[in-house]
Amino acid sequence: MSQNAIANRQMILANRPSGAPGKDNFELKTSDIPAIKDGQLLLRTVYLSLDPYMRGRMSDAESYAEPVGLGEVMVGGTVNRVVESKHPDYQAGDWVLSYTVGWQDYGVSDGSMLFKLDPELAPVSYALGVLGMPGFTAYMGLMDIGKPKAGETLVVAAATGPVGATVAQIGKIQGCRVVAIAGGEQKRQHLESLGVDVALDHRADDFAAQLAAACPQGIDIYYENVGGKVFDAVLPLLNTAARIPLCGLVAHYNDQELPLGQDRMALLMTTILIKCLTVRGFIIFDDYDDRYPEFAAAMAEWVSAGKVQYLEQVIDGLEQAPEGLRDLLDGKNFGKLVVRVGPDELA
Repeated sequence: MSQNAIANRQMILANRPSGAPGKDNFELKTSDIPAIKDGQLLLRTVYLSLDPYMRGRMSDAESYAEPVGLGEVMVGGTVNRVVESKHPDYQAGDWVLSYTVGWQDYGVSDGSMLFKLDPELAPVSYALGVLGMPGFTAYMGLMDIGKPKAGETLVVAAATGPVGATVAQIGKIQGCRVVAIAGGEQKRQHLESLGVDVALDHRADDFAAQLAAACPQGIDIYYENVGGKVFDAVLPLLNTAARIPLCGLVAHYNDQELPLGQDRMALLMTTILIKCLTVRGFIIFDDYDDRYPEFAAAMAEWVSAGKVQYLEQVIDGLEQAPEGLRDLLDGKNFGKLVVRVGPDELA
């Protein structure tokens, strides 16, 4: 069943995954379209964002945010049309970005975590990527933690994703030498089109040697999205006082046990000590909420001027979201992955 004006499809979390998530962890239910009260809005979902953090929200392990409860609608950023409004700041037909609706056709908002969008400035789906949370994450992680300086070497992994690609391009704007890493020749070639200095495929048998050759002066900033063998290759190349914004570890999100082999914790901690490394994790809206206007102004200018390019992959249908999330975690996406849940205008 496609999106309509008489029922609300909801993708709920049916059970918690062991390893990689998939469609068996979700259930598509149908409910009544909710009614609104004074001060509220009824929102219809047009685009749904798929992001790596969602894997963590499916687990009940301790984390920075509460897990999604079993039987609850899966969380996610959405671009919506206002269907009905009893809120003074919004009217029917407005485009908005919401962080409270999640994986469903319709949701009620009181205006919190809701942002108006102007479809004349950029495609509205960009609010889920380069002009939204992923772009904000790239900007603050690099600018505040990475502190780039002209002439420094910046290495970024998962560099065709919405965060990594934005980091690479901001790095070039700041005058860095940018080494960008992705998986597969097609993605590597796309990185070259973004103007990075060196584009590498981490699937190459001699990847570690290629990375070392690409960084003859060592690495000053490593924007960490991945972990795994990419970090293993980066670690010995880090310069004294190198900075590591720790955004994600997608290579390990589906791990169920510690990796096999030698315990390398002592090597990691020794390297942090003797090279005086800065390694800092961050949660974008918890740590930088007050700096969103700074980001929004800078990114809007860069996108408008063509200094930051953006690649988007759209899949159709709410029912495709579970497999889309699995593919994202497996690195099969090419660019920012969004789901078109419904049409711009609902007949």
